[in-house]
Amino acid sequence: MTANAQVYITQQEFLAQRFKHVKSDQKPKVETLWLDQSLQDSLTGILGHPYPKLRLRYWKLDNQTVWFLDEIGKERPITFGVSVIDNRIDKIEVIEFRESRGYEIHMETFSRQFDDLSLTEDNDLNGHIDGITGATMSVSAMKKIARAGLLLHRLTTEG
Repeated sequence: MTANAQVYITQQEFLAQRFKHVKSDQKPKVETLWLDQSLQDSLTGILGHPYPKLRLRYWKLDNQTVWFLDEIGKERPITFGVSVIDNRIDKIEVIEFRESRGYEIHMETFSRQFDDLSLTEDNDLNGHIDGITGATMSVSAMKKIARAGLLLHRLTTEG
């Protein structure tokens, strides 16, 4: 962690918020997705580079998945929480921001643009996201992670 790192919400808090509707006798299941070559190729198509891990942990309950994914903004990784329900973004939020600029992407007024978006057949977002002056790379990182989270959800929920 660098001196500029800012934690906006913990992973546990994000999970609690996203699964608050769950009855006490139900809990999301923690699962592991191994990033084989085919999956890495799909992620590379979205991110522009292979995802730098061999596996991902995610939380799943019924038609909802939650992912914690990193993407480089300008120089440092930004950690995002992505909740997807029925192939649509339920919520995307900045968990930890490590860049010197572009922090505005953590604001609710920006991140709510992603609510209810899904993927097109070409793995693009099906809606427009307004940028933020001076935060182009952070905005780009968030858009890529939204697309990656939607793709991962689709791949882990299709029978």
